[in-house]
Amino acid sequence: MGSYAGRKEEMFAQWAANVTELAKRENVAMKLGGGMLLGGEGWDKRERPASSQEFADIRRPYLMHCIEQFGPDRCTFESNFPVDNSVFGYGVLWNAYKRVAADFSPTEKAALFHDTAVRVYRINED
Repeated sequence: MGSYAGRKEEMFAQWAANVTELAKRENVAMKLGGGMLLGGEGWDKRERPASSQEFADIRRPYLMHCIEQFGPDRCTFESNFPVDNSVFGYGVLWNAYKRVAADFSPTEKAALFHDTAVRVYRINED
């Protein structure tokens, strides 16, 4: 979008390098989300909302790079609702995350969908 239009590969490379550098700081955790309109996919102009498969396919490189750099124990999936509601439904987002995490172990999935958030946010589940 804007001055970044047409520069997706260049911007991804710079973003990925920045994420890699940030992941070296062991006290940093990564929230994984992003259905908003910032990616330039034009989802807000579509006749039909994006499907979970479309979202997973488009965002997978970003999500996987974060998980590869930080590890599942320092990443947690999140939503940006109600803002993302202009792009797709809440269920679509979480189904997309399930698609992205399909090949992870049960322990890694638990970290991505629950355990990391509980630890980072110091949630008392009692």
